[in-house]
Amino acid sequence: MSSSINRRQFVASATGVAAAAVAGDVWAAGAAEAAPRGYTPDWDSVDQHPPAPEWFQDAKFGIYFHWGAFSVPAFGNEWYPRNMYESGNDANQHHIATYGRPSAWPYHNFIDGAKDLAGNAVKFAPKLKSAGGTFDPDEWVQLFVDAGARFAGPVAEHHDGFSMWDSQVNEWNSVKKGPGLDLLRLFSTAIRAKGLKLLVAMHHAYNFTGFYEYAPAQTDPSLKKLYGQLAPAAQNQLWFDKLKEVVDRARPDILWQDFNLDAVDEKQRLNFLAYYYNQADGWGREVVATYKDGMNGKGEVFDYERGGPADLTTPYWLTDDSISSSSWCYTQGIGYYTVQQMLHSFIDRVSKNGNVLLNIAPMADGTIPQAQKDILLGIGDHLKRFGESVYATRAWTAYGEGPTKMGGGSFTTPHAGTAQDIRFTRNKANDVLYATVLGWPGSSVTIKTLSSDRINLSSLTSVKLLGTTAGTYVDLPTPDRSASGLKVTLPSSAPYRANAYVLKLTFSGTIPGLRPLAGAVAFTDVHYTGGSAVLTVGDYTAADLSAAGPGPRTLSSLRPAPGYRVVGYSGDDFTGTSWTFAADNPDLRDTGNNDQITSLRVQFNPATSFRITNATNGLALDSGGDVASGSDLKQWTWDGSPNLQWHAEAVGGGYYRLVNRRNGMVADGWGATADGSAARQAPWNGGTNQQWSLTHRGGDRYSIANRTTGLVLDGGGNVPSGSLTKQWTYGNSTNLLWTFTAL
Repeated sequence: MSSSINRRQFVASATGVAAAAVAGDVWAAGAAEAAPRGYTPDWDSVDQHPPAPEWFQDAKFGIYFHWGAFSVPAFGNEWYPRNMYESGNDANQHHIATYGRPSAWPYHNFIDGAKDLAGNAVKFAPKLKSAGGTFDPDEWVQLFVDAGARFAGPVAEHHDGFSMWDSQVNEWNSVKKGPGLDLLRLFSTAIRAKGLKLLVAMHHAYNFTGFYEYAPAQTDPSLKKLYGQLAPAAQNQLWFDKLKEVVDRARPDILWQDFNLDAVDEKQRLNFLAYYYNQADGWGREVVATYKDGMNGKGEVFDYERGGPADLTTPYWLTDDSISSSSWCYTQGIGYYTVQQMLHSFIDRVSKNGNVLLNIAPMADGTIPQAQKDILLGIGDHLKRFGESVYATRAWTAYGEGPTKMGGGSFTTPHAGTAQDIRFTRNKANDVLYATVLGWPGSSVTIKTLSSDRINLSSLTSVKLLGTTAGTYVDLPTPDRSASGLKVTLPSSAPYRANAYVLKLTFSGTIPGLRPLAGAVAFTDVHYTGGSAVLTVGDYTAADLSAAGPGPRTLSSLRPAPGYRVVGYSGDDFTGTSWTFAADNPDLRDTGNNDQITSLRVQFNPATSFRITNATNGLALDSGGDVASGSDLKQWTWDGSPNLQWHAEAVGGGYYRLVNRRNGMVADGWGATADGSAARQAPWNGGTNQQWSLTHRGGDRYSIANRTTGLVLDGGGNVPSGSLTKQWTYGNSTNLLWTFTAL
């Protein structure tokens, strides 16, 4: 799990207080100021908090870091404090060989200081450059600025329970012990001095809910606190008290939290949210609280660890990822992703309606390795030149196109794209579309998404290539428009070197509405203009429509994808008068329901026949014809036969039955529970084994999960025509993805 590290703060001194006062923070006071009591500690109240303010959506990119006492051994990863106590773990073996048995050489020795078996002094004690050391918070923050970050900050406490500020509730802190520096204060001062928004990351929910599972029971009350061994009520109160100190001292613009919040008392979670939001109101700031679990997700921003969605997703979200593929903190032999992997995955995430928080891994003495600087500066080079296509942009109707699929959930590896991969963003005025090509495509590029059968480009006035310097452009010839896409002629060779190239498409009015490949697009104005939301298959209450963007009773035009339909309702929760739309409707006034839709359902049209094609092998789902009940489902090369045609009919609760056009039987999971079990077919009997959830996985791809077995349909890879269709636990393989093509 991600851990993050704290930044700088120095020893509380007259100089530090003066610096804090100049920076406009409240470090000298050290106490909470009165704030309006607009929020109360209950979900109905805190859910009203706007989760992602405009400044956050404009910022796109932030940097934090895992750095602390766990960086000193520089072995394994940031979970060294846990792993050193687990018998047989590599960290345990390393610890015994280097320092001694953990029972005699415990983790807190890295904080208090001790000698290893070779007689070397060991301690987390970074020294400021001004005091003769190598640690300079201002240099760190300048690097973040050069990387293009718009927000940054430390992990103020990791799972290990060591606070990086002058805590009054936790004596295990960086002022009273270890470096003797108020690291949070140092970093906050430097970050605000550079005009960046301040993020503070807290990972302490896991401190007392499992991190020190293998550590011995402590008898000393202070050590009980460090190792998360206080009584539950005391631990939960300490969790809140630490957050309260951070809020009062640092006034963070973003308070980021790691996993296992759902193990913290709900009362304390609500106390924290209400307190933070009320304090922020008192400061006159719009703030962001993030979560991975444990929140309702209405007033806070969801964070994907090391990943992101496969497609454009609402509401606005965040991912935290690391510059390293092997560890979140510095270790000997640490591995790194490439600039292209980091940059292209960043561009992909922005195109899907998200922000990126990127972790770096400084050495224990405060040195940032050059390899990490190079990656950050590579990202910064792109943002310095082409930032207009990133900062203050918004996701478009489609995130992009091309062979490289990224995301699909948490813990998905960053990928470098190719010259065939394109990612879209648009300006907030919605009259400029940016197409970022993840490599130089040659003398021309065809943007397939902009085909004449999906979008009317008559209002397109110019297409330019962003120049190598910000604000400069290379004029391009008028592009060719056809059913195969928009063909843009480029210079015969790349006019400059870059890790991605950006086309700027300018329109005389708003960007025309795009016909989606799946689901539907809803618009707030007639003729597919105004605000819009991409709605995948599913049910949308009034609250869901608000989260998606346009809100209830604002829809004036609709574009369902071919083979889909929208059922709109005048009341919330699918009540009242209903209207069904199975085709484009440019003006809902014609049906008497302009701005009347309060809730809606996006469904497969039951009257449409679909070809269901596996994403890996290109074979179509096959019933085999007039076969007996219980026969296996197979896959076959598409030939137009009704054996290969299916209807997806909603049966309630978000589930569908898949009905074969030839024999009328339905796909059946057959109660199988083991990976590799065959999928079968039988006459419809209403059982849950014949009901399937169709989950959109990006573009026109779906996973098809059985309600009884929980397994998804599996093509099995590059298999020959006639092979069985099986069931498998859902994962990242394209074998488990299927496209629905309306016939």
